[in-house]
Amino acid sequence: MSIKKRYIACIIGLAISSQSYAAGYQVSEHSAAGLGRAYAGDAAFADTAAVLARNPAAMTLFKHAEVSTVASVVIPSVNIYDHSFDQGAKNIAPVSFVPAGYYIQPINDKVAVGLALFSNYGVTTKYPNDFNAGSLAGKTSLETFNFNPNIAYRLNPHFSIGGGVSLVYANAEFNRRLGALSLEVPNSQPSDNAINLKGTSWGWGWNIGALYELDQNNRFGISYHSQVNLNFDGDFTDYLGPITGQPKNTVAANLALPLPAIAEFSGFHQLNSQWAISYSLQWTQYNKFKEIRATSSQCKPGFNGQAGTCLLKKENYKDTYRWAVGTTYTMNDEWTLRYGFALDQNAGQATLSIPDTDRYWYSAGATYHFNPDLSVDMGLSYIHSKKITFVEKNSTFTSRGKAYLAAAQLNYSF
Repeated sequence: MSIKKRYIACIIGLAISSQSYAAGYQVSEHSAAGLGRAYAGDAAFADTAAVLARNPAAMTLFKHAEVSTVASVVIPSVNIYDHSFDQGAKNIAPVSFVPAGYYIQPINDKVAVGLALFSNYGVTTKYPNDFNAGSLAGKTSLETFNFNPNIAYRLNPHFSIGGGVSLVYANAEFNRRLGALSLEVPNSQPSDNAINLKGTSWGWGWNIGALYELDQNNRFGISYHSQVNLNFDGDFTDYLGPITGQPKNTVAANLALPLPAIAEFSGFHQLNSQWAISYSLQWTQYNKFKEIRATSSQCKPGFNGQAGTCLLKKENYKDTYRWAVGTTYTMNDEWTLRYGFALDQNAGQATLSIPDTDRYWYSAGATYHFNPDLSVDMGLSYIHSKKITFVEKNSTFTSRGKAYLAAAQLNYSF
């Protein structure tokens, strides 16, 4: 196979990988209180204003205005071993910080409004510059920010509905290096760039939710966040020239990427004055993510001879489910304790860019109430991923991974 064909065949390893260590490229870090119970019951619990990230209908449970600010940190440890070259890459997913903020304002006993600032999706991975499989896995970065105003209305003592719109800003960068292909390119090194694609995008979406209160101790929530279609306008650089016709050529390009729809069902049950249980089932519509395609009229002769196509990689993603169950224990007026477990189903066929596999969440957390209006939440999770061996472009790789998640949250009611 010619170097041109091998170059094009390898750089299609571009893909998405998890910043948040959730399935696919989803971000789950919305609150510290939720993290303590592995986000079990988050669409129905409504213990802080962070419920806005899950279910706007739950705003009708608030009698006073409340603001919550959240800071989460993800400390992953993902290691890859390349059997073909007897080479390893450690800690390919860097430490990530995920901020969020929420505000809920009741208008009267039936209407409430709120604003949520958070992210549902994001990615960051980076392989060593001299990694032999660098043409399949270099740097991958996607950051999104969701500006989400909402309104809720209580229809009767038992049933509330809510909805909102989302304005999503995103920026992305994908870089691939020559790696072992440098052996076939004169005067080159494995760390030399092969392609680079970066750009920004804005997208619109919407969300709806409902809350059913059987009584003051038992309630159920259901919510839906629509798919957001991002179209990145940016620059595509072809360092060797087989796609754009000349080396080190940068052209304007577009990349389409969906942020999949999410639906969630949650339950909350206060068993007695101290103990409560909660649970959730979350569905993510990953089957809409079928390919990564970057286009430009200046990509000639184009990817695999397809004029106008700078990059094309078919994806094998499926809809995923996440199951979570948690308990909450009210120790006294000052302290509340939480525990939770979740199974996060893998979203796609494993690749170097996303060595996706099932994940198991083990969570604990606590809240300290300074007074009835001011509290601080803390949450910690250990996430264990199954060891997985997979084949990509006729090479065999093994992935091992785990992560620690920690979050702190300040809540103030007024």
